[in-house]
Parts: sequence; C-alpha cells; structure tokens
Amino acid sequence: MPEHYLTIRQMCDAYDVTPRTLRFYEAKELLSPVRQGTRRLYTRRERARLKLVLRGKRFGFSLEDIRQLLDLYDTSGQNLAQIQRAHELAKERLGDMIRQRDELTVAIDDLRQQMDWGSEVIASLTSTSTSAAE
Repeated sequence: MPEHYLTIRQMCDAYDVTPRTLRFYEAKELLSPVRQGTRRLYTRRERARLKLVLRGKRFGFSLEDIRQLLDLYDTSGQNLAQIQRAHELAKERLGDMIRQRDELTVAIDDLRQQMDWGSEVIASLTSTSTSAAE
C-alpha cells in the first residue's frame, strides 16, 4: 500500500502553519519532505515530526533542543534516550515557566497598586477641581 503524502498546502491547512514555516523547519533540519522536482511531499513520519516541533515550540523549547530530540529517535521503538532527554528539558522548562509566572504575579500586583494609587490621585484632583469650580 503506497504511503499517503500531503502537499505543502495540505500540511499548512492541517497544522495551521505557513509554507514559510515549513520551509524554515526544513532549512533547520527538523523536517525532510520527499522532493519531486520542486514539490515537497510530507510523509506520516514528517507529519509526526511537525507535531513534535509545534508542541516543543508551544512549551518554549529552542529549535536546537527540538532538533536534538528528533535526532535521538530510535527506529527500534525503544526511544529511552529521547524520552530521558525530553524529560530533562521539560523539567528545566517547567522551572523557567514557574519563575516567569512568579515574576509576572509580582509585576501584576505592583501594577495594580500603582493603578489604585493613580485612581486615588485622579479622584482627589477631580474632587478638588470640582470644589474649586463651585
């Protein structure tokens, strides 16, 4: 049974990416579509790789980290090295995300305090100028 290929347009539609994105990932050696002349045809393997790339990007992994993880794929199906490295990267990234969240929480609280202060000043100045006008 011949493998089902997707064209670049079909890939874009299926994964909500642009042709430029697919060509970029190809240039970064994350994808290797079958070439027929100038046409790029994507196999099931390439579709799986793109899913992993998009998931890795969503989690904030660098393209180099993603490429290294993809390179660790073991065709025998064991993939222990790949899974271990993915777990290490995920643990590091989760720590980064938690630190960023905590920093954002502090910044949000500070901004709210400044806005409350600003509201009080505006109210005070508004009532003072209203009283002076009377």
